[in-house]
Amino acid sequence: MAGPGAAPPRLALALAALAALVAVKYYRDGEVARQQELALKSLGSEGLFLFSSLDTNNDLYLSPEEFKPIAEKLTGVAPVSEFEEEETPDPSGETLSVVAKFQPLVMETMTKSKDGFLGISHVALSGLRNWTAPAAPMSVMLARQFKAFLPPKNKLDLGDPWWIIPSELNIFTGYLSNNRFYPPPPKGKEIIIHKLLSMFHPRPFVKTRFAPQGAVACIQAISAFYYTIAFRIHAEFQLNEPPDFPFWFSPGQFTGHIILAKDSSHVREFKLFVPNNRSLNVDMEWLYGASESSNMEVDIGYLPQMELESTGPSIPSVIHDENGNVIDSRDPSGEPIQFVFEEITWQQEIPWEEAARKLEVAMYPFKKVSYLPFTQAFERAKAEKKLVHSILLWGALDDQSC
Repeated sequence: MAGPGAAPPRLALALAALAALVAVKYYRDGEVARQQELALKSLGSEGLFLFSSLDTNNDLYLSPEEFKPIAEKLTGVAPVSEFEEEETPDPSGETLSVVAKFQPLVMETMTKSKDGFLGISHVALSGLRNWTAPAAPMSVMLARQFKAFLPPKNKLDLGDPWWIIPSELNIFTGYLSNNRFYPPPPKGKEIIIHKLLSMFHPRPFVKTRFAPQGAVACIQAISAFYYTIAFRIHAEFQLNEPPDFPFWFSPGQFTGHIILAKDSSHVREFKLFVPNNRSLNVDMEWLYGASESSNMEVDIGYLPQMELESTGPSIPSVIHDENGNVIDSRDPSGEPIQFVFEEITWQQEIPWEEAARKLEVAMYPFKKVSYLPFTQAFERAKAEKKLVHSILLWGALDDQSC
């Protein structure tokens, strides 16, 4: 039996277990620090920087999957199918042709241009200067790949937002590493977003380093067989590759809409774009050293055009006659068969501005409060007998360009 001054057996056991856990963590932290010190001696600062950018799980080992981007770069051999779909669409289903339109960033809108980019190496901006056209001006996709845009069963009301790609960042997780060159393989609903953004540039990151990240959508209109889905995506691009240091290109947002059959078999219309109605709509950040804590330059600029648009409705990839026989997609004169699509009668709908507002508030809850232009604020304050709180900003707080 324990004496009057002894700790209860369970408490003593818990304290011993806690002490063991602390000791193990201390040992592991020491081992990691030792291994990092050895890696720095072996690889040098720039070599360790490149290694760390590939070591996505920070275990100081490169798995075959982590080494793949460098292997592809060295061999020049890209995989036939870069990413596997979770659900393989029917290859005989309808296909949608999508075109990319792109005008490069106006360099004169960057603040660094005012002094002729003094002190900025040409290499740092090489990825930006060389990006003058979309990576893929046109792409043909299967209509069912756009299934990711369909609403969940509990989000069938107009303007009720849901997350296509939920954010994984919060005040506890902080932000993702700047020291990366190659995006992680997309999964699930990320795949179609990654495929679309890859038409602009080969290295899109569908999850931004900073919150709010992800993609959000809501129903704008409903018919018997179709939805119009409004969406907003926060994504960014890595413009540089080793041996250069990372250069991050973060548009304010990607927004747009899709008119999609409720069973995802047909896409009537698709458009995605970076809004260009503001004087500044892209944030840029680039590192100047071989570590996460290296100096970083930040600037902001204007991108005139970055958009994807379907050339028309999706069409069958295989055509059958009334007896189920496969027929030629061209008429006897050699011209493509012209398809006639029924007109959609919308039973319920809300204006685009209202849908966009719902998505904006989902991304930025502070937008539940009305932020007014300078002149309108004073008129509202006078009418409501309230004071005016004025904020002067370099960019806009309600998109990723600030």
